[in-house]
Amino acid sequence: MAIKNEYRGDALNKVWLNRYPADVPAEINADRYESLVGLFEAAVKRYGDRAAFINMGQQMSFNQLEERSRAFAAWLQQGLGLKKGDRVALMMPNLLQYPVALFGVLRAGMIVVNVNPLYTPRELKHQLNDSGASAIVIVSNFAHTLEKVVAETAIKQVVLTRLGDQLSPVKGTLVNFVVKYVKRLVPKYHLPNAISFRDVLQQGKALSYERPAMSNDDLAFLQYTGGTTGVAKGAMLTHRNMQANLEQTKATYGSVLRDGKELVVTALPLYHIFALTVNGLLFLDLGGTNLLITNPRDIPGFVKEMAKYPFTAITGVNTLFNALLNDSHFQKLDFSSLRLSAGGGMSVQKVVAERWEKLTGHYLLEGYGLTECAPLVSVNPYDITCHNGSIGLPIPSTDIRVSDEQGNEVAPGEPGELCIRGPQVMRGYWQHPEATEEVMKNGWLHSGDIVTVDREGFIRIVDRKKDMILVSGFNVYPNEIEDVLMQHSKVREAAAIGVPSDLSGEAVKVCVVKKDPSLTKEELLDHCRRQFTGYKVPKIIEFRDELPKSNVGKILRRELRDEALKKTAS
Repeated sequence: MAIKNEYRGDALNKVWLNRYPADVPAEINADRYESLVGLFEAAVKRYGDRAAFINMGQQMSFNQLEERSRAFAAWLQQGLGLKKGDRVALMMPNLLQYPVALFGVLRAGMIVVNVNPLYTPRELKHQLNDSGASAIVIVSNFAHTLEKVVAETAIKQVVLTRLGDQLSPVKGTLVNFVVKYVKRLVPKYHLPNAISFRDVLQQGKALSYERPAMSNDDLAFLQYTGGTTGVAKGAMLTHRNMQANLEQTKATYGSVLRDGKELVVTALPLYHIFALTVNGLLFLDLGGTNLLITNPRDIPGFVKEMAKYPFTAITGVNTLFNALLNDSHFQKLDFSSLRLSAGGGMSVQKVVAERWEKLTGHYLLEGYGLTECAPLVSVNPYDITCHNGSIGLPIPSTDIRVSDEQGNEVAPGEPGELCIRGPQVMRGYWQHPEATEEVMKNGWLHSGDIVTVDREGFIRIVDRKKDMILVSGFNVYPNEIEDVLMQHSKVREAAAIGVPSDLSGEAVKVCVVKKDPSLTKEELLDHCRRQFTGYKVPKIIEFRDELPKSNVGKILRRELRDEALKKTAS
């Protein structure tokens, strides 16, 4: 379904197809540049001395980003000897080092593998081995995690950086000292063959950079997600996928954003696909400035940074907006420059949207996306006047279908699985052809989300076909939680479900049948904390004598969810 000026006479599209403002086109050009490298080069040429990124008070211009990323690309090519198509992992929060490394990898013709810095050794080992990454750039705060598994991976070179390494010499030295010796945020590690990011850039300046022949069909990112199962897989996103979604986002926001005049608050990590595309790539193309927030959990520090700049845009997840709204200093900020507020990653709650609009004077635009779609699929129009509980309209050049379990289109207004087709849809899962076949059928990506579409084309999620749990915008997959629980010798059976949470949208609840009566909740939590990133650790543990099962013995998570929802409602 293209929501602009084209009518297609299938069952779904008996809707008004001109709901978007007149300046939103029906189609976009996914090949404006031959690759993201061409887009990057054009942005540098247009906006050279303008600030591209700001972090901890330090600005980095487009020209400086070009120089540093060129040096990193040259080092990857000449210093390390990597080739086009090799994978390089990036494991760091929002720092100036991230865009330098990101565009350095892309400019070298290589593939970025984004890694969550909070991964446990088990999670990190899986992603490095599955991607076949040859090198990794990692912040020293998390080096102790890498130390435990690096020998069991194909990593040839570790590049270490510290939080303050791209700041001015005086400030950088102070930040690094405080982080390591005062706050003690750098656990001891031993990586004797690692090289510092500073040394890499210094060496790269003396090496020649060779721009490889690039095509929009080349892979740009392996963006890891659980997809429809619990095993993390790399969504293969090409240069065209990413450029298409950038163009689709740019077209959707129409005249709201202005070339060379925007400053976007980037609190979501750039390794997350939402921030990567909407903040990192879109605002780069627009000549905007990204204000990078390294630790958004520190709300007072976050708000203090925001107060220094006339920000014009902000993106985030519901929990982030809610936390800001509850901060008294945030309530006193000047919102006169704000033009765009966008929420994604999880549902925006009505009360949060209404409070945001009342305080800032701007509607909080809610959208929907998938890692497999780079990520944006639908968004509410920028001229909408109230929170309508929908995930919006399909973005330009995006077709949707709503299908039943047999693959037939359902009647308008009836629930069915959301299926997506467009230039932003991934090539498939890296080295997982069977998993790709499960979700890619006849050119359509099957999302696993059950939706309805009203007569204006607005999409509403009513249920999930897949059991994925969404914690503060991050996917948590029950299979993974259950697999780790079952590794505990005192556990007989386990089921993981998502339950409503005011703090994180959803929280992980596990229902466990004991094998050994001595098992305690504390013992199980300790086991989980050793294996999982914080947001995956169960918030609720419930011991049961048995779990509900189907006639073939499958644990019925839906029954557990329904039961939990009834308890919440009562």
